[in-house]
This record gives sequence, C-alpha cells and structure tokens, in this order.
Amino acid sequence: MSYTKEDIKRIAEEQNVRFIRLQFTDLLGTIKNVEIPVSQLDKALDNKMMFDGSSIEGYVRIEESDMYLYPDLDTWVVFPWVAQDRVARLICDIYMPDGTPFAGDPRGILKRALQEAEEMGFTAMNVGPEPEFFLFKTDERGEPTTELNDQGGYFDLAPMDMGENCRREIVLTLEEMGFEIEASHHEVAPGQHEIDFKYADAIKAADQIQTFKLVVKTIARQHGLHATFMPKPLFGVNGSGMHCHQSLFQGNTNVFYDEKDRLGLSQTARYYMAGILEHARAMAAITNPTINSYKRMVPGYEAPCYVAWSASNRSPMIRIPASRGLSTRIEVRNPDPAANPYLALAVMLKAGLDGIKNKTTLPAPVDRNIYIMTEEERLESGVPSLPSDLKEALDEMLRSDVICDALGEHALAHFYELKEIEWDMYKTQVHQWERDQYLTLY
Repeated sequence: MSYTKEDIKRIAEEQNVRFIRLQFTDLLGTIKNVEIPVSQLDKALDNKMMFDGSSIEGYVRIEESDMYLYPDLDTWVVFPWVAQDRVARLICDIYMPDGTPFAGDPRGILKRALQEAEEMGFTAMNVGPEPEFFLFKTDERGEPTTELNDQGGYFDLAPMDMGENCRREIVLTLEEMGFEIEASHHEVAPGQHEIDFKYADAIKAADQIQTFKLVVKTIARQHGLHATFMPKPLFGVNGSGMHCHQSLFQGNTNVFYDEKDRLGLSQTARYYMAGILEHARAMAAITNPTINSYKRMVPGYEAPCYVAWSASNRSPMIRIPASRGLSTRIEVRNPDPAANPYLALAVMLKAGLDGIKNKTTLPAPVDRNIYIMTEEERLESGVPSLPSDLKEALDEMLRSDVICDALGEHALAHFYELKEIEWDMYKTQVHQWERDQYLTLY
C-alpha cells in the first residue's frame, strides 16, 4: 500500500500513535531502530533524523559516525499488539550527510543489484520466502530453554502440535499488518513451524522477512515461548531453512516461462539458474552466514548440501516447482533464516544476472536422490558440495568477483572482518563435545 506524508500523519493522529520506530538492518541482519515520539514525525518524514552509525555493526568508524534515516513511506504500519500509546514503524534507508546513499546499507545493496537488473531490461525480481522457526519454552525468568513446545511432526495438528494457537495468533497479527498469508503448518521437526506469505518484489519481500521475524518473536513471547530462527538449534532433527522462490519479470511478463519448453522454462531462466549454481559456493557465506548454518547442511535432514537442480526431487539445491505461467519460478533451497535477507537476495540476483549476461550453460538436472549417491557418483555427475563450514564459505566468497561486487567494497570488508572474528572465537573455544569425548579417555 502506498502512503503520503499526509496519510501517515492522519493515521498517526486517528490511531493515537505516540511513538514511531525508524527501523533499519545492520550488516549481520539484526533489526535496529531509533524510536522517536510522534512530535518528531514531521522531522523524520523530511529525512532529517540523524543517528550514530559507529554504534552499528559493520557501519562506519567513530570519526565519520553521523548518518541519516530516510523512511520508506510505503513501509508504514501500526503495531497491532500495542493497545494504548500505540507504536508505528517505518523502514529506512541509510544516507550520508552529503545526501548520498550509504554504501554499507544492506537495503541499499539490494537496490543496487535491482538497478543492474533493470538496466538489463528486468523490471522486477519477485521473491516468495519460506522462513522456518522453532518454538521453545521459557523458564521462570523468561529466558529461553531448549525444551520444545511440542512433539509434533510435518502437518500435525493439536494435540500433537501445541504451537497451533501461537501460530494462529502470529498469522492474524501478520494479516492485520498487511501480509497475505498463504499457509501455516507444523514442520518436520518437533517444535518447528512454517508460515508462508505471498510473493512480493525483492525489496518488499526482504522487508517482510524482517517484519515477520519481529512479529513471530513478539507473539511467541506473549505465549511464554521463545521463537528462534537459528538454523540448527537441536542435534538429530531437521534444521530451519529459508527457501527462496524467485523469478524475473518484464512488465507483466514472467520471463522465466516458456510454454514451448518441455519443463516450461525459458532460456533466460536456465541462464539465471546456471549463474546461481556457478556462484553457489561463493554465495554461501551470505545465504548461510553463521557457524551453526553448516550444522544444518548435512546429509539426512532434507537440507541441500549439493550444487545441482531438478524439477522432480528436493535433494538438490534448486528445485523447479510444478506451477507454470505467471507462477513459473525456481526455488533456491540452501538459504537459512539467519541470513540478512537484503544481502542474500542481492547475491542471488547478481549471480543469476551474471549467468544471463554470460549465457552460462546449465548442467543437466540431477533427478536421483543425491543423498544416497556415493561421492564417486556425485563427482561423475558433476555435482559439487556446498562449503562444509563458514571458513570455507568465506574463502570461496573472496575468490568470486561477482559476489564481492554484489556486496561492494565497504560491506565486503566489514562482513568478512566480523565473520573472521566469529570463526576465530569458535575454533579456539573448547566445546562440551570435546570434554565428553576426551576428558576421561586421555
């Protein structure tokens, strides 16, 4: 929905809005905000609200800290869960004092990738994300535990699915905030859930992912639960993914569809898919950005570990859903919900566009269950693995001009630095598994 400044001021007055959160996202995908009283709304709508960028991960140094918040008026929403002294939200782009976009703003990075797509004749990238999450019980202090809220499985319902009421309230809240919810259900693992919402253009889809996470955590807290988008919170069960359905449009035409093709896929779709596959290992540090991400991507738990595509099975990294016509799309299955959605969509788009520009040859589909193939069979079929850990993914990222260019010099340097610190902390830590394994043995 489109709003003008006058619309926003009128709604704020009619609904007794007392505070506005000017929201943005740091480099690691964490939602940040500057909250202002409604008396400062005019100033915010005129792009005059300043904040200290040196306090935000991956932004700027202390000697160049002044930055400005430029609200996107179409992201205005009043939070339904606050009844009195209501709170509203505007998602912002980050600008420098000289009026230029901040090079390290994740939302701006996605906009730059979309600008390149537009220059190539594509007017929209449509994205349908599927972020999964777990619900855990909280203790008497309200802190999260690892005790699951239910023992349900795929598509189970109450009494096995004890998260049903919480999930319903999440859906109702999202609908009140303008989401079009397509389905909600229990996922494979106990305590795991998925809520699917209608596809949107890439910027709106990334905004919605961030809003979705905020709503899920807020409503779960009201039910005495902790919602986590950690990719693999528990050993021995499936982890949480964030499959990203995507397609390119020219006006009202889905350029991924070709009715004459056996699979209904255009040559553009095949080039795009080939680009995604070619750069998959280099993208992994962005689409799967944590140490824990790589605990999810192991054989046996339905997560894609291998760089391949198919129209008939779900073990490869890319699947072609059955819908055709305007709904023709590819489903990239390796991203997880810890990913910064703006950066993840930016690198996938840039990889796909690189495939189109270079007319990259799409490898043959792999219609066998890759999980039961031997390593020798995978190599013979030309099926490489995704990185096995964050360090390998970071090294692959630095070797790719396409992915480095997608991020830009500023974001690349700061992202790599932050993740290198994360890896060093992990590899020098002594973990409980090591104590269990070695303490009495040696």
